[in-house]
Amino acid sequence: MATLTGKHALVTGGGSGIGAAIALKLAREGAAVTISGRRQQALEEQSGRHTNIDFVTADITNPNSVASMFESAHKMAGPVEIIIANAGIAKSASLAKTDLSLWNEMIGVNLTGTFLTLKEAAKHMSGANWGRMITIASTAGIKGSSYISAYSAAKHGVVGLTRSLAIEFAGKGITVNAVCPGFTETSIVETTIANIMEKTGLDEEAARSALTKSNPTGKIIQPEEVAAVVNWLVGPGSDAVTGQSISVCGGETW
Repeated sequence: MATLTGKHALVTGGGSGIGAAIALKLAREGAAVTISGRRQQALEEQSGRHTNIDFVTADITNPNSVASMFESAHKMAGPVEIIIANAGIAKSASLAKTDLSLWNEMIGVNLTGTFLTLKEAAKHMSGANWGRMITIASTAGIKGSSYISAYSAAKHGVVGLTRSLAIEFAGKGITVNAVCPGFTETSIVETTIANIMEKTGLDEEAARSALTKSNPTGKIIQPEEVAAVVNWLVGPGSDAVTGQSISVCGGETW
């Protein structure tokens, strides 16, 4: 049974990884899905996976681009009722090697980009009496970790933003929640594994084990597992869930 028929979802960073998995899941549940990102080729490839998926190129760090993204999505499939603020980047460095450029990049894309996306989404949801805002944060937004201070600070900001907006929109039919994946099988994790191998001399299996040592299940999360949680949060029966930070991490955080 398609539980999201008649709904329109916009997924930022939908050209790959978690965003692509979420878009496909929501499309299969009947939603009209617009994906956005900077790389047109990747967006075209993902939109070809389901007839319910369309795309628009956008830069979430640019307010004008974000506004145009929503306007284009509206023209293609009607008002956006579900926003998945997924777009983000991850880079690591020790504090000593974290220069202002790296700091600003992590904050700019992961936190400011999420802020701009949700702010524009609120305009489009105003008066509708129903809406779903989902931020894709990280377990790094719940706990700290070495070598990712800038990324972790940005994701902590995303969690704080989510909680604040949940209170602001309570009673208006709009829920706001954060989904916080642990290490997930995406290109970001592939890069992380490669970096571990290069710096430590470990083979791939050992490098992957190093990533999951704090995870009781000992596994890297699959994008489809994150998508399943998002699908629940935007589907029937989730009205009472708001302001939450839901970890999808095999028990890495509580």
